[in-house]
Amino acid sequence: MSLVTKPAPKFKAQAVVGKDFKDVSLDDYRGKWVVLFFYPLDFTFVCPTEITAFSDNYPKFKELNAEILCCSVDSKYSHLAWVNTPRKLGGLGDTNFPILSDLTKEIGRDYGVLIEDAGVTLRGLFVIDPEGRVAFEVVHDLGIGRNVEETLRVLKAIQANYDTGDVCPANWKPGDETMKTDNEGAKKYFSSHY
Repeated sequence: MSLVTKPAPKFKAQAVVGKDFKDVSLDDYRGKWVVLFFYPLDFTFVCPTEITAFSDNYPKFKELNAEILCCSVDSKYSHLAWVNTPRKLGGLGDTNFPILSDLTKEIGRDYGVLIEDAGVTLRGLFVIDPEGRVAFEVVHDLGIGRNVEETLRVLKAIQANYDTGDVCPANWKPGDETMKTDNEGAKKYFSSHY
């Protein structure tokens, strides 16, 4: 079942933030947009390409009042070892956002991305609005990396809809015209759901 338009499942977890351990809660980000993404495991192949791409583009998300969180079933110690490993050796190096540890698998399960028998999460990405509702989700198989520019495009489209009630047609890009919703019922629906 989709989580879109529903309250994002809350969580509190240990995370690596910079080179330190810290408790991180979804409630810490109330009033901001949150891009929460799940990946299967540390020290794998596709995962570091995604995490470093999101980290390198973090300032673009910051400009949109958005924070990034990522999460896997690995321990905080594994996350720290990965952060302490240079990129040229398959590590992450410095990252600009928290990496959550979901050892209990509760967060992945709550977001519907846990593969129970494998004990890892699918590549799920969720955009959570400033009121704590899920505005967007995409979930796919393990071998396909995400596109950071597409995530930014979707975030900007959601924000345009959220701010004005306007809708974005197929293939909309930032700077393109949005579609005005002349119907007051449609405006009310879109502005209350996103």
